[in-house]
Amino acid sequence: MIKNALSNTQIDLLGNRLKGGSHTESDLRLLDDYRRSFGAAYEAVVRTLRQRGAVPTGRLAKSTKSIAEKLRRESIRLSQMQDIAGCRIVVENILDQEKLVASLKADFPEAILIDRRDNPSHGYRAVHLIAEISGKPIEIQIRSSLQHLWAEVSEKSSDVLDPTIKYGGGSDSWRERLTKKSQSVAAYEESEKKIAVAVASEEAADAAYKKFENAYAELRKHHLPDHELQEMQKAREDLMSKKKLRERTHQKLRGDSERLRKKNTDLLTEAITWLDRQKRQKQ
Repeated sequence: MIKNALSNTQIDLLGNRLKGGSHTESDLRLLDDYRRSFGAAYEAVVRTLRQRGAVPTGRLAKSTKSIAEKLRRESIRLSQMQDIAGCRIVVENILDQEKLVASLKADFPEAILIDRRDNPSHGYRAVHLIAEISGKPIEIQIRSSLQHLWAEVSEKSSDVLDPTIKYGGGSDSWRERLTKKSQSVAAYEESEKKIAVAVASEEAADAAYKKFENAYAELRKHHLPDHELQEMQKAREDLMSKKKLRERTHQKLRGDSERLRKKNTDLLTEAITWLDRQKRQKQ
């Protein structure tokens, strides 16, 4: 446990020394103390996530190098940094992502929500939630599996090709490649949403058709006039025709979506494999 909490002024002065590269061994120990002060808040967030059935990964505390680089890159003080401690959750798809984000917003109603899906940061798409526990901000990254694969490509590109790639640097051709991959993932996830809407519509239509079938069967018992039975039969055939058309449309939508998912997975995996190979060659 940290006996003497650092004031914001002390924290920011430490940040200035880290930013300028003039820090000492004493500063590094001070930074370790500051990072450890997030431990209890971090554990509280992780417990909540596990109660939700989520499996958090990531790091308790940001590395010294990452902190110094962020301070140099952004107009921010060390005491304002919201991702000193954080974790990540990777879910299967964007629908699971939406559900988990809604659940966590209920768990942490005062949390700050940063949605980078519609407005990506240099191609990076995910949802970040900043939950504050006892005055300590803890960042929760929620990614879909494809968003996570894309992020891996970006991270490895920064490690292997150019450390500025994650922040919009690097060659034009590689940035364009990453942007296109990010847009392709977004297109797939839009198809996921459309399928969810289609499924809900199909379930409602099926329920209505079943209700009509029951009513039709009941009315036939009452020996209705032929012309009324014929009208009912025609309405029944129209509903069946629409049902079959809807099923074909939804089947095509699902097929297109699965092909797009496979294409994204293959392209991102191939990029990761290529980057890993480049890294080994450099070692």
